[in-house]
Amino acid sequence: MFNKYREQQFNRYNEARTFFVNNAESLIQIEQFCMELLSNFMIKNHDEIQRDYNEASFLYPFWQNYPPEDRGRQPKGDQFPWIEIGEHVFCPKLSRFLASSFRVRDTGIPTGPDDRYIISGEKIRSVLKITDALWLFIDIKSVGPRDDQDHAVMSHNQISGNGKWTEKDFGIINDTMIAKGQRVSHPFHCAIPPLFVLSDGTVTPVIHIVLKPVYRMLGLEGEEKGQPLGRVSLVSIPNGILLTENPNYLQTYPGLLFPGKDDKEKDPRKVRARISFEMLRRIAAWRYVDFQF
Repeated sequence: MFNKYREQQFNRYNEARTFFVNNAESLIQIEQFCMELLSNFMIKNHDEIQRDYNEASFLYPFWQNYPPEDRGRQPKGDQFPWIEIGEHVFCPKLSRFLASSFRVRDTGIPTGPDDRYIISGEKIRSVLKITDALWLFIDIKSVGPRDDQDHAVMSHNQISGNGKWTEKDFGIINDTMIAKGQRVSHPFHCAIPPLFVLSDGTVTPVIHIVLKPVYRMLGLEGEEKGQPLGRVSLVSIPNGILLTENPNYLQTYPGLLFPGKDDKEKDPRKVRARISFEMLRRIAAWRYVDFQF
């Protein structure tokens, strides 16, 4: 199975990659299309999202003796990690919402973001021309008020690269990116190609979206404790071709990718990096949208 369609995929991949390098505007347009799509999702499902997210606080008596483990460095102990709340509230709703307008495939890959949807339809073809499908990668980055920064920490499995496939038998390799800070920099080894070719020949460029729920801590606001939803930010991270090839955002917007928070002992191939929301807004205002709750 590993090699049954390799030759067809190799040829189709390089044809599609060349198309997108030469027609980068189509990738930009489909990313904006996806942001508008998910903004519509947020608006239509606002009340349901708020209800289901906030229910976790009302259910406190049922889990107070078995709380989720604290994460991060030196937690203060007055809040609960809300990571799974975000994943379970948003991902099933997204799946149902997308299925109402597109054909959806739940294709698996061994590593990647929190949720992944291959969606296809004529609206997508009208933008991309070369295909009617895309692979929507969604990462849920739940944070509280203490960790609400103007960036997101991204793993090597959450950003795509330039995806060179020069030798059929060797597979796809991404060039190493550099996360540049004011004082230090480090290599970033992204592991996701900019597009996939399925066994049936379908081309699916990768679209990366960060969905960032920000919960409030009512105890800090002088109220009875609870962690209701305060805001959701939608963020569009450019495809790897846009980042490194055309128009090469990493070069034209220094600081877009900057060092993460991992220590030197971590496997350098898995060291994370931060993506700057400020820089994404400079690239295009539509790449960052807030929804208040």
